[in-house]
Amino acid sequence: MCGSYTVNSMARHDISSHLIHFTRGDSCDEAFERLKTIIAERRLYGTATNIRGGYRCVCFSEAPLASLDGGLVNERYYSSYSLFGVLVSKRWLFELGGRPVIYETEEEYQSLPPSHKWRHVRYDIREGKENIDFTWEREWRVRSDCLEISPGVASVVVPSSEWAQHLVRDHEEWEDYRVRQYSVIMDTQLAEMYREPFKWNLLTLK
Repeated sequence: MCGSYTVNSMARHDISSHLIHFTRGDSCDEAFERLKTIIAERRLYGTATNIRGGYRCVCFSEAPLASLDGGLVNERYYSSYSLFGVLVSKRWLFELGGRPVIYETEEEYQSLPPSHKWRHVRYDIREGKENIDFTWEREWRVRSDCLEISPGVASVVVPSSEWAQHLVRDHEEWEDYRVRQYSVIMDTQLAEMYREPFKWNLLTLK
């Protein structure tokens, strides 16, 4: 050996220090509404869809934001995610038990200990087999029915500044409605004290 060195993966352009949970929807409006529900509830719900063994997990991608101008898309597998999502620190999720998935063959799934089976994603590019390759998703998972989030640990990702303005405007309109309701039973100035500012950090892809 000529020597040894340590690589700081967090400093690489092709590796992100954050993870993003994308919302789904048949349209931008539907995906946007799901994002608003996540923000209002401050929760990400686990799913067992496409997870071998029926484990419920909240799923993320470690794709860097700079690579997501057109979204996380793979036309070969007819799979795409919306441009709306929630961004969290990789370290934060890791400390909650989040891990990158394990891409391997169907046969290898059986050799995984029960503690690791929830991380399995089928991967097979052997000759003569149906090619299965979802590594482009760069998936992470955390085994959980419900993951609590807050503005202190998460940021909100939207496609553009126009969508960011739309999100803030919808929030302000909702707060206007809440204040009007409070004004029915108390002084207007006192009702204004219940107005909640938009606390989430907003990131745009364009």
